[in-house]
Amino acid sequence: MYSDLESDFVNPMEMCSKLNPFIIPEAGLHGGWTLLFLLSGQWTAFFINLPLLSYNVYKITSTNYHYDATEIFRTLGGHKKESFAKLGFYLFCFFFYLYRMVLALIDANP
Repeated sequence: MYSDLESDFVNPMEMCSKLNPFIIPEAGLHGGWTLLFLLSGQWTAFFINLPLLSYNVYKITSTNYHYDATEIFRTLGGHKKESFAKLGFYLFCFFFYLYRMVLALIDANP
């Protein structure tokens, strides 16, 4: 969406209206997964997810979580960096969870 905005394929109002509904559910799902890791005693996974959870909580409590169509061009670089950082984090978590699943399957076989 950010590259489409830079290339003028989508207008700022349309982009903000498409992205804003996904902010709270993303943070909620991530908080739910982190809570499940805490309750199940998966300490490594919990501590890996804790920084992003604290960032999401800070962002939502400071009421700075919605995209503003009037200021999107000024803050576009920061939003892109945040998106790439989250993408990298989620890719790391995916491969970490896959690795842990394979280890659990190997240990479960007699």
